Amino acid sequence: MIEVENLTKSFGPTQALRGVSFSVQRGEIVGFLGPNGAGKTTTMKILTCFIPADSGRATVAGYDVFEDSLEVRKRVGYLPENTPLYHEMSVVDFLQFVAGVRGIPKRDIPERIRSVVVRTGLEGAVGKVIGELSKGYRQRVGLAQALIHDPEILILDEPTSGLDPNQIKEIRELIREIGKEKTIILSTHILPEVTATCDRAIIIHKGQVVASGTPGELMAMGAGSNAVTVRVRGPQGEVQKHFSQISGVREVRLLGTDDGCLRLQVIGEKPMELAERVFEVAAAQKWPLSELRPEAASLEDVFARLTQDEK
Repeated sequence: MIEVENLTKSFGPTQALRGVSFSVQRGEIVGFLGPNGAGKTTTMKILTCFIPADSGRATVAGYDVFEDSLEVRKRVGYLPENTPLYHEMSVVDFLQFVAGVRGIPKRDIPERIRSVVVRTGLEGAVGKVIGELSKGYRQRVGLAQALIHDPEILILDEPTSGLDPNQIKEIRELIREIGKEKTIILSTHILPEVTATCDRAIIIHKGQVVASGTPGELMAMGAGSNAVTVRVRGPQGEVQKHFSQISGVREVRLLGTDDGCLRLQVIGEKPMELAERVFEVAAAQKWPLSELRPEAASLEDVFARLTQDEK
């Protein structure tokens, strides 16, 4: 549904995109991750035909964003980070206005509005003035305007920014529900949003794609930081010595002592296998274990490593 090849974009001396390439398949919900200033919003503005790229190529639903921008816009629903709403209008008046701008025939507008109001959970707010709504409901109005023309693709830029935890949960569930029928690109720097919502993630840093894959595949890239946390009763020197000799172990760190037990972090690869070997060694030495917890690298760990500026 979306193909991006070697996009570049500069704003004066600042190079926002440096050869960005990726693809999104039909029906996918793809998280577009990166720190502030990484190039996420610039890429989205190019895909939605708000700004042109300096070079490269991008197609959306088979249409070139440079040569067929009107066809692209017909097939894309866009929710910018700062939702563009007329706060003095009521919800229904605003949706009627957007439907007219989108060229929806007048006879079809009432049914379209009913459909998006139900889909986005706005039934209790249609007659209210937008400026009087909570931010969570304003985000729902933003999603409704992005859906009013029944697009094939949704591009959402930080859709949960500034929302409280309950509102975030509601918007995530709404995005997952919409994703059953639409292709979605979801820009965010909130990493739990990716594991909760997305099928796949693309990480961008300094205008370049640095990783792409499912959340599980991305976490596997951080295997170097995998570890097992151990709470064991035994002589410190012997415990550290025997655990250090386990195949695949790179380091054994003493985290502290607790009621005569040692708290250790055993660092290596494949934490589940590592935990089994630690258990076998402790059992062979008759050291009582009260905790044995594998700790795989988190998405946060991988994100930090990939987007960390070199000193």
